Amino acid sequence: MTMRWLLLSVSGMTLAAGQGLAAEPGCSASAQTQRVACEFDLRDDFFTASAQCLDNSNVDPACIDDAYASYDEGAEECAEVLDARLDLCNALDDATHDPAFGEDHAASFVDPLQIGVSIAPNPWFPLVTGNTWRYAGDDETVEVVVTDETKLIDGITCVVVVDTAAEDGEVVEITRDWYAQDVDGNVWYCGEIAENFESFDGDETEGPELVDIDGSWKAGRDDAEVGILLPFTPVAGDIFRQEFAQTDAEDVIEILATDATETAPGGACAGDCLQTRDSTPLEPDAQENKYYAPGLGLIVEIDIETGDRVELIEFTGAGS
Repeated sequence: MTMRWLLLSVSGMTLAAGQGLAAEPGCSASAQTQRVACEFDLRDDFFTASAQCLDNSNVDPACIDDAYASYDEGAEECAEVLDARLDLCNALDDATHDPAFGEDHAASFVDPLQIGVSIAPNPWFPLVTGNTWRYAGDDETVEVVVTDETKLIDGITCVVVVDTAAEDGEVVEITRDWYAQDVDGNVWYCGEIAENFESFDGDETEGPELVDIDGSWKAGRDDAEVGILLPFTPVAGDIFRQEFAQTDAEDVIEILATDATETAPGGACAGDCLQTRDSTPLEPDAQENKYYAPGLGLIVEIDIETGDRVELIEFTGAGS
């Protein structure tokens, strides 16, 4: 059998032992460097897959071909993610992400258990203890509950919000999100633990089991940083990073309008809806339009590519 060997090089950049990356700080410099990291990860996966192919006395050429094909597909994804990151950097004027968060800024954040008591809630996401939203769409139901639990993250007290997603009545994900509200009413996203569940035929006893916690992150851990989930006073055209855990969580929100109209079974707004576009450079084709009713919160989200809708079915809590 004739074996092809691939010499994989780092495009446009040479690294020597002990040599740092010569780049000025900025969003685009970070994006370009992440592209290099992506290529290194691809090579690692390629050679690992090739090693598994070679651990066989009769190597199947198709196995090696599959490794090459996976590498080529991954290289395209690396390029697409870079392009999306650079587009975002351009929209942000190449600014670095330096949120005013942490112990030095603790006085700028409120006690989350006082929201709705002595502190006005953010109208687009009222984090009042007990508030519960139920959504349905795309063969899935989601329940979002503001608990009375708190978590101290980097010196800031965050409230715990639990999201439970189910398909055909079976739980597929339970997420514990951590949010903080500042004195100006902006809601900050501080991290999450996302537990993903799956059922397998033949299991005894039957039922969903924990398979991973992919997507979980926490501000201050592994250099992850907070972002603005929703501003108190949105302005059309503004763009915010909602979270910044490179390669794991890089969600972005763009304010499209504050005078939109939408309707869902559990709520509606006419001419006073907040409309946003939510996206992530990690999945350039995955974009959603979301609509928020003042005092109520999210009522509709629409997949821009497919048109699939997730709608608020019921809200209970303050103001209901």
